[in-house]
Amino acid sequence: MAALPEKPTMNERILETADRLFYLRGIRAVGVDTIAAEIGISKRTLYNHFPSKDELIVAYLARRFRQPPSSDKPPAEQILGTFDSLERRFASKDFRGCPFVNAVAELGAEDRAVKKIAIAFKESRRLWFRDLLMRLEVADPDHLATQLTLLVDGAIAQDMVRDDPSMARAAKEAARVLLANAGVRIAVDTAPKKSQRGAK
Repeated sequence: MAALPEKPTMNERILETADRLFYLRGIRAVGVDTIAAEIGISKRTLYNHFPSKDELIVAYLARRFRQPPSSDKPPAEQILGTFDSLERRFASKDFRGCPFVNAVAELGAEDRAVKKIAIAFKESRRLWFRDLLMRLEVADPDHLATQLTLLVDGAIAQDMVRDDPSMARAAKEAARVLLANAGVRIAVDTAPKKSQRGAK
């Protein structure tokens, strides 16, 4: 007989609920009362696990801080695949932009804990690009990694304003140009089908 899945801990339940509400509705718009009510617990119980909303916000962002999965695909394919993944995310009904940028925009740069984790996340993505570019032996992997990171963030901003997942494809084409100019040989692109918001 297969073992039953473990019941999530109260910490996990609080974080999962906070993650969903903070991301979809906004950090300032959602109070701890709302999160507690959504779970069906008292505010006091929530504070037993997270003594302040600030600590819950930092835990929410830490939960979102995931490294890209390891892959055996060629480096250039992994880099360009980033933009395919973005296009799929943009097409999702619940896409609300980058949670780290959103948090800094809502809470202000003076919130040092939030800004610190946001900078760390963005830098981790830039270094991921840099490591792949080093494997490709380009002349200036650090500079090119920064440019690719800007393309990602620009595509996200454009999609948020235009509600148009194809912005990721436009960013991918720009990334292809940057890689080609750096001397990277790229296989013929098999572009994904046109995405629309809400498509599955």
